[in-house]
Amino acid sequence: MAHTSSSPRRRALLASSVAVLGLLTACGSADGTSAGPQKVPGTAAPATGGSTSGAAPATSDAPGSATTAPGGTATRPGSSPATPGTSEGTSTSAGNGNGNGTSTTARSTRCHTSELRATVGRNDPGAGQENFPVVLTNTSGRTCTVRGYPGAAFVDASGRQLGPDPKRESGTPATVTLRPGHSAWAGLTFSNPEVSEARTARPATLIVTPPDERDHLTVRWTAGQVPVGGNSSSVFLTVLSPGTGP
Repeated sequence: MAHTSSSPRRRALLASSVAVLGLLTACGSADGTSAGPQKVPGTAAPATGGSTSGAAPATSDAPGSATTAPGGTATRPGSSPATPGTSEGTSTSAGNGNGNGTSTTARSTRCHTSELRATVGRNDPGAGQENFPVVLTNTSGRTCTVRGYPGAAFVDASGRQLGPDPKRESGTPATVTLRPGHSAWAGLTFSNPEVSEARTARPATLIVTPPDERDHLTVRWTAGQVPVGGNSSSVFLTVLSPGTGP
């Protein structure tokens, strides 16, 4: 019968199917087990703003690559971190506020007490007034400036001040530039005591303090009596002007 030859073919096809399934199972795992999904090394970045990043941010810790030191300073392994606020390997000063990051330390041009010599010029009396120029001379090797009023006081041999501090006459202060050896002067004036009948004293010295300085200069006083109290006893000083007198 024609139907008797189909059974051997079915058996052959069934055996072939079993063999194929066996091969597929063997390919799934070398040890006969099925491998699960592989995990890729690295940590996924969290999603922000409702969106999902397609890949995690890359971070390299390989030798020779740049890493971030505490404080946000970028360094390389084996090198010292740069000093904050300076260029690595160089030393710079703090910025001067003009936006260019450079320092321009300006040296003061003011004349200091140690750079000056004080003298008292010749009296130029008039209208019952005694008028003395108090002269400050630059004895240093640099050009410097004075501005405004000097300080002054009469003192006796023991260093005690005689009378009140001189008053300032009205005037407009101007900066006087003193090259080495040059001078500026201020007028020291008071009423003649014989005219004003003020109480008087004979100073030993006149103490002169340059503008904006704390240390003073001492000048021997040889012009006799000065008013220290009573009527018309005030002593006046004018602003400094170039030269040694009027």
